[in-house]
Amino acid sequence: MTERGFDGRVAVVTGGGRGLGREYALLLASEGAQVVVNDLGAAIDGDGADAAPADQVVAEITARGGQAVACAASVATPAGAEEIIGTALDSFGRVDVLVHNAGNTRRVALDEISEEDFRAVVDVHLLGGFHVVRAAFPRMAAAGYGRIVLTSSIGGLYGNHNVVGYSAAKAGLIGLSNVVALEGAARGVRSNVIVPAAVTRLAVGHDTSRFPPMQPGLVAPVVGWLAHESCSVTGEIYVALAGRVARAFVAETEGVYQPSWTIDEVGARIDAIRDPSSQWALAPVPSGFVEHLDRSFAMARQGAAS
Repeated sequence: MTERGFDGRVAVVTGGGRGLGREYALLLASEGAQVVVNDLGAAIDGDGADAAPADQVVAEITARGGQAVACAASVATPAGAEEIIGTALDSFGRVDVLVHNAGNTRRVALDEISEEDFRAVVDVHLLGGFHVVRAAFPRMAAAGYGRIVLTSSIGGLYGNHNVVGYSAAKAGLIGLSNVVALEGAARGVRSNVIVPAAVTRLAVGHDTSRFPPMQPGLVAPVVGWLAHESCSVTGEIYVALAGRVARAFVAETEGVYQPSWTIDEVGARIDAIRDPSSQWALAPVPSGFVEHLDRSFAMARQGAAS
């Protein structure tokens, strides 16, 4: 990527008023993008609203000679998402990049969480991702170009205590990105997932005293590359944590074929079933779904013939 590598591009960053989203918005603007800074300005639990965070980031961008507008609509509703993407279209005439970073959290144990608390988190992370993607994707597809970056977390990959809504939503965003990558492949739209970790206000409640440097600025360049026209991947997951950048992926053991099974036989062969020495790591694009079926069917045919 060269300096001013987003000239002529229009980027929407949800949750762009603070923390990681602020860094993304500032970086994209510094590289020439026209940016819609979307932030409801809610508290960590999602309650309340305040236009100031988005306005402040826009002021920072314009003071540095960039172009940006603020939008305080909520990603949690279809109407809010249409307003966010509509702000890009009305202000800059197009939408090329969507970074869905908006988030909240409610820390409650699984056996104590209410449906209201669960939904309050899923509505912002997962449904919010769907709403903004649904609003942006047809415009990108019609233009033949788009870059979408959705935000998961290590909690979405591996789970964590007291954040069942957050973990479930973050895992769901991976599936959403895979579908966007598949359906966007022939239309110039690429979608990937960032799994960031940084010390922001969502780290409240964690003991960060022994953490290495984990400022949001260490994550932003990875998002910048995934959002850039030079991004060469789609349907993938990238971890950015304390200066470490890595790819995460789903894998299966090759497993074991039998023409029929009993409960006892599954138990007797569980070590072979779990054996990781031979793995399948299937990419969503061009079609991990089809490859999964093809390989599984081939094992069944080979086993039946032997």
